[in-house]
Amino acid sequence: MALSFCGNDRGSKAYSVDKGVLDNGCFVDALNLVPHVFLLFITFPILFIGWGSQSSKVQIHHNTWLHFPGHNLRWILTFTLLFVHVCEIAEGIVSNTWSNHLHLFMPALMGFIAATTSVVYYHNIETANFPKLLLALFIYWILAFITKMIKLWKFAEASLGVQQLRFCITALLVVLYGLLMAVEINVIRVRKYVFFANPQRVKPPEDLQDLGVRFLQPFVNLLSKATYWWMNPLIIGAHKRPIELKKIGKLPIAMRALTNYMRLKDSYEEQRKCQLNNKSPSIWKSMYRAFGGSILLSSTFRYMADLLGFAGPLCISGIVGHLDNSTEIDRTNKPDVRTETANMTFGVYFMSSTELLQNTSVLAVLLFLALVLQRTFLQASYYVTIETGINLRGALLAMIYNKILRLSTSNMSMGEMTLGQINNLVAIETNQLMWFLFLCPNLWAMPVQIIMGVILLYYLLGNSALIGAGVILLLAPVQYLIATKLADTQKSTLDYSTDRLKKTTEILKGIKLLKLYAWDNIFCDRVEETREKELTSLKTFALYTSMSIFMNAAIPIAAVLATFVTHAYVEEVRLSPAKAFASLALFHILVTPLFLLSTVVRFAVKALVSVQKLSEFLQSDEIGDDSWRNTEMSMSLEVEMKRSYHVHSALCWFVSIILNPLVFVCIGECLIQVNDGFFTWGSNLSTLSDINIRIPTGQLTMIVGQVGCGKSSLLLAMLGEMQTTSGKVYWIPSNGKQNRQEEVVLNIMRYSVAYAAQKSWLLNATVEENITFGSPFNKQRYKAVIDACSLQPDIDLLPFGDQTEIGERGINLSGGQRQRICVARALYQNTNIVFLDDPFSALDIHLSDHLMQEGILKFLQDDKRTVVLVTHKLQYLIHADWIIAMKDGSLLREGTLKDIQTHDVELYEHWKTLMNRQDQELEKETEMESQTTLERKTLRRAFYSREAKNQIDDEDEGNCPSTFQHYISSFLLLIPWKMCCRYLSSGGFLMVFLMVSSKLAKHSVMVAIDYWLAAWTSSNQSLWSSLGVLQHRSYVPVFIILCGAAIALCLITSLTVEFLGVAAATNLHHNLLNKIIHAPIRFFDVTPLGQILNRFSADTNIIDQHIPQTLESLTRSTLLCLSAIGVIAFVTPSFLIALVPLAVAFYFIQKYFRVASKDLQDLDDSTQLPLLCHFSETAEGLTTIRAFRHEARFKQRMLELTDTNDTAYLFLSAANRWLEVRTDYLGAVIVLTAAVAAIWTSSQSGLVGLGLTYALTVTNYLNWVVRNLADLEVQMAAVKKVNSFLSTESENYEGSMDVSQVPEDWPQHGEIKIQDLCVRYDTMLKPVLKHVNAHINPGQKVGICGRTGSGKSSLSLAFFNMVDVFEGKIVIDGIDICKLPLQTLRSRLSIILQDPVLFSGSIRLNLDPECTCTDDRLWEALEIAQLKNMVKALPGGLDAVVTEGGENFSVGQRQLFCLARAFVRKSSILIMDEATASIDMATENILQKVVMTAFADRTVVTIAHLVSSILEAEQVLVFASGTLVESDSAPNLLAQEDSLFSILVRTHK
Repeated sequence: MALSFCGNDRGSKAYSVDKGVLDNGCFVDALNLVPHVFLLFITFPILFIGWGSQSSKVQIHHNTWLHFPGHNLRWILTFTLLFVHVCEIAEGIVSNTWSNHLHLFMPALMGFIAATTSVVYYHNIETANFPKLLLALFIYWILAFITKMIKLWKFAEASLGVQQLRFCITALLVVLYGLLMAVEINVIRVRKYVFFANPQRVKPPEDLQDLGVRFLQPFVNLLSKATYWWMNPLIIGAHKRPIELKKIGKLPIAMRALTNYMRLKDSYEEQRKCQLNNKSPSIWKSMYRAFGGSILLSSTFRYMADLLGFAGPLCISGIVGHLDNSTEIDRTNKPDVRTETANMTFGVYFMSSTELLQNTSVLAVLLFLALVLQRTFLQASYYVTIETGINLRGALLAMIYNKILRLSTSNMSMGEMTLGQINNLVAIETNQLMWFLFLCPNLWAMPVQIIMGVILLYYLLGNSALIGAGVILLLAPVQYLIATKLADTQKSTLDYSTDRLKKTTEILKGIKLLKLYAWDNIFCDRVEETREKELTSLKTFALYTSMSIFMNAAIPIAAVLATFVTHAYVEEVRLSPAKAFASLALFHILVTPLFLLSTVVRFAVKALVSVQKLSEFLQSDEIGDDSWRNTEMSMSLEVEMKRSYHVHSALCWFVSIILNPLVFVCIGECLIQVNDGFFTWGSNLSTLSDINIRIPTGQLTMIVGQVGCGKSSLLLAMLGEMQTTSGKVYWIPSNGKQNRQEEVVLNIMRYSVAYAAQKSWLLNATVEENITFGSPFNKQRYKAVIDACSLQPDIDLLPFGDQTEIGERGINLSGGQRQRICVARALYQNTNIVFLDDPFSALDIHLSDHLMQEGILKFLQDDKRTVVLVTHKLQYLIHADWIIAMKDGSLLREGTLKDIQTHDVELYEHWKTLMNRQDQELEKETEMESQTTLERKTLRRAFYSREAKNQIDDEDEGNCPSTFQHYISSFLLLIPWKMCCRYLSSGGFLMVFLMVSSKLAKHSVMVAIDYWLAAWTSSNQSLWSSLGVLQHRSYVPVFIILCGAAIALCLITSLTVEFLGVAAATNLHHNLLNKIIHAPIRFFDVTPLGQILNRFSADTNIIDQHIPQTLESLTRSTLLCLSAIGVIAFVTPSFLIALVPLAVAFYFIQKYFRVASKDLQDLDDSTQLPLLCHFSETAEGLTTIRAFRHEARFKQRMLELTDTNDTAYLFLSAANRWLEVRTDYLGAVIVLTAAVAAIWTSSQSGLVGLGLTYALTVTNYLNWVVRNLADLEVQMAAVKKVNSFLSTESENYEGSMDVSQVPEDWPQHGEIKIQDLCVRYDTMLKPVLKHVNAHINPGQKVGICGRTGSGKSSLSLAFFNMVDVFEGKIVIDGIDICKLPLQTLRSRLSIILQDPVLFSGSIRLNLDPECTCTDDRLWEALEIAQLKNMVKALPGGLDAVVTEGGENFSVGQRQLFCLARAFVRKSSILIMDEATASIDMATENILQKVVMTAFADRTVVTIAHLVSSILEAEQVLVFASGTLVESDSAPNLLAQEDSLFSILVRTHK
């Protein structure tokens, strides 16, 4: 048949032009081609010849600037236009099935091409900002509108109406072209680019001028928004180079925490003003007012997606129904009679919309378009919800932080608001509300989805559908119950986990003692006991999780079973394949909202509780409004953050002068004055009473008094931290002139207070940042402060000097070092006023003197700064210009030292007595190795032992492959699968076999059910008699058996996966704990404690709870997709041809996504910790921050940290949407391919229904395969980290001697022979002891001394075989200790360490964890240690509670407990490793006395830090650089003046 534009109906009168050319239908269609050809002719040269060179003069770095108004409307109208053109093409082709009337669809095809070109052309013009070229589009819309209008007019003239589809399409096109023309006119009106003398100049948005803004979702065009096309460079680039924080940049202004905080705060404050009776504002209303619009938009998208979701089952019903109907009229051969009469106009056939929808190919295309649109709307809904949730969290965090900075100090100190509660608000409650917002649209979308689903099921199946729906609805409460139980079990698991982690932490902190006493196995069993309880809870958790998974999988099977069996026996109509498979698809749609319902309700309940807690917190007491520094706080976040902090503070100070002039009453040469002050911490009783004091300007004021008399409270009262019952605190300008306000403003920074609190507070930052504390860096001043606080020697020990991070995320310093950094911070600040609250408390006498002389008297007094010093060191009173003596919360005396000496002789004499006592302590401290030296020694050891590890790490890095790409690919492709095998093998091969076999069996049975349904519904198509009914029902028993088997297998698979996870978690933790406990002591020196604890906390939690669920979801999704593809290929083998390109596309999508997802997940995790730390450290250092008046700086830092974390989370969310959109579109293509292949191959209708139903499931599960794969990859890193510790070499516990060969009472005498001993900590390190030879007789008291690093402590470790003895040996009572089993050796010796270690539990546990001693023996030991009376006074006696670390006892008492512990063990050898280094003189005297009496018959080896403590020793071993240089009695060595021992005695070292 010849091709012809106007068709080949030669005799048709319809083509006559007798009545006019416009009455010729073919000519009208040809006329419609003109605008399209015009547009293509004009735009193609512009697009391809290089109009882009004339781009805008405004330079921006993103090609995404939306210049023209009506942008989104234009895109929506253009997409609608494209859809209508598709319908027009389909209608033309279907109408033209019996003749070649090309004019029926060719103009529509050209219109489609022109519309596509228009949107490409518009996008390029818009990004280039060259609006004059839009004239071409304007002309095109006018021409198209006119030509379509002519066509519509002619249709109307020919009495065609809405019954004819072509008339409706033409009318729609007229409306669309008209609207697009209106949009174009609006652009001309706004931009004035033509017809106006002065075109409008525009600037790009502020965000796009900022090079740091990389999150472009708000700025890109609608297509890029919907498909996340703008994410392509980031995700593809991640495969070459990891994504870093710099790469993701900053958030747009509208999405930043400050912007959202202002929105939420405004709505909250608006309510507060409107509320009557002081009723608290509703957070729910505030959230709705601030973010209601976004929630509404998300809900709209969700409704549209859910309604489009029903198009799938309906299209399947249509396609299968038409294929099933063998009597359908084939228009291709036999046109309907109507074609010759009513519907023939202009010589062509006009069809109705119903006739079009009876075409299976059209239905297939509609199904594809509906799926694409449904998935686009669904992802858009997800994105908007997530963005809103993140914005809400950012706003809430800012709100909480602002409140924290205004919290009354009494709230914190009186325990009304604990640090834990604040951390919970930040880490848990805000996240609960964010997650609730994520799930929020489900609350109102789910009922609509359920109602629609039930209505459609009823329409398809009648009453039997209600049975299936009833099954689903009845089982929904069970799901909710399981979800509730799951949450409760998770909470109890968390409690056990916390307890286990606490015990593990204790073990790791005291690992040295446990190994030395051979108690490692005993304490390991304690952890295992707690772990058993945790595992019991985990098993319950696994059971409920598997039940939840089982219900989700079994409910649709049960519903389908009930429905179809009921239909077979009740309904008289045959169950056709169309109805069966459409119903099957509908049941799958129905289950999802019901499964989500339990989750949503649970989160809604949690959200209600969270809002209640937040509301209570926001209503809690704030710091008093009479404080002079409150004005600044109340305004800090409302101002523009880009302004300078100093200018901002100055303005606030100026305002405070105007608002509260009483504060600045001139009262002479004092800076602060308190008149009739009564202050309280919130109780009815005043903590401070009748306070009348003055702080003189530029002088040193000391506040003294007994412990608890209110010295620190007085400082805080002056700072405005206490509640003022009565009286007033006056702060006076230094010039004393209230009228010179300009000078006050200029001198603003001199009125913040440099405050060093009694309890040291550090930021999680570098040493330098802690000292400068936001002030500009001045090298000279910084060095002077470092020297004044004696910090340089400590800084020199740190690995990166003053750039080393300290605090939670860095190096943990000792109390004295922390205190000195806090004092250095106060000294460094350029303030007139310095408050020092007992800065000498954690310092030894040498440092105290140095700090007093160099820091306070020289550095501060030279600057004429006003210093207020709280101290117990009365010897410094002689330096005070002014003294304030406190007693029992009131002022005892005020004046100079001379005044007090003259007027209060009794007080002065009392001070004198106390000074004499302090001088005696000074003498003792001078003799001993100072506390500071010991702190530095501890620090040095910590880093010395890590040097080799760092060296090894560096070498390992050097051996890496040369290309980074190779490293990435090897990590991503090899490690996860290797770790998966490691994880699965930990779960046991039986469980793995059960899981794999049950999974395969389950999915095979599921396919069998659907295949049987296809066979059942396709049978007996010709006969529907009583015989046919019986034959039809014969399928039911097999169907019931298959469904029952599937439900049973669902239960088995869910149980096997979860319990495989429990088994793997059990084995991995058990192996990890044993490996760590039995690792050599060197391992703990080179591995940071935090790193080991992470294995037992975060990584174990992932292995316990997250991996099993991810593994289950991954296997389920993968098998569903594979079985779907298998079924489609079975139904239509030709589908396999199309599968190849689809598989390639899928491979590249998942490949790129997995890499990017891992990087973004890491960024999200790494940016969350600093944010949480910032909140906790702010709450801890509240008084310091407010004293310094640095609230604005800390708020700004919080906003930056929040925005950084939000950026990472948003990019991760956008990456997930990027993946899901692409996999969803791939799924839609699979559905289209399957449908077209089935239609063209004319397969059996039942099988076609089967194939299409499975194709729809692919759309749902394809993205979950990739998501779960990416999640599993990240989670397997936990297994990798645990596995890396499992390869740690254990100590050789066996030894070459059998335990039976060692005498039970060994060592009987305590004779020690050291023969040519060489010791090192590691094979990579140099020896620490070299060729040592010594002989210690039984019962001898031996002293070992030497300078720091000489090898003294290494020898003590060698006695216990805890270091590598690579040459020589130690023989104790005739046995070489290296041959002994470690347990035997260490259990027969005793040691007292420098740092006293106690474990939480009872006193009995700490003295005798093996439970081998009688109570009498324990009481005897306590009596010897002079602790018996103290322990008897405790509730429970020997069973009295010891808190974590023994914090409920003093350091001296803890050391005496360690002495009692050593006595309980009846060993003939006692080693004291610097045991008196950290205790006071009284405790040391007790210790020495006990050693001389209770241990008189035992061999005692004392490693001494204080040389005077071993002057009575029978033998002294002096070490230098790992070599024994002197060995003799103390008197003999002292007689030799040039001996090293004599030198050490003389220099007190």
